[in-house]
Amino acid sequence: MTTVSEQEAGERLASALVEAKLAACVQILPPMTSFYRWKGEVRKDTEHLLVIKTTDDKWESLAAFIHTHHPYEVPELIALEASKIAPEYREWLTQQVAA
Repeated sequence: MTTVSEQEAGERLASALVEAKLAACVQILPPMTSFYRWKGEVRKDTEHLLVIKTTDDKWESLAAFIHTHHPYEVPELIALEASKIAPEYREWLTQQVAA
């Protein structure tokens, strides 16, 4: 998962990740309000959450890509391990990110 402040930035990042075969799918959720501390100040901003679907072996490459192409100085990048994935979906996902 990662967040961006603008829908267009999310779309560019999502498209680039799928095009580079680092993600099989990226979903951009509607705007949400985020409260956070940044440089000693509590901030409130609108953000979009990107749910990035990939495989474990793509993590390092995906993380490097996000750090290079993300508009934030310190991008959020969190991975959640899926304990169960439907076999047919896992197969599709793996095929989409295959080199």
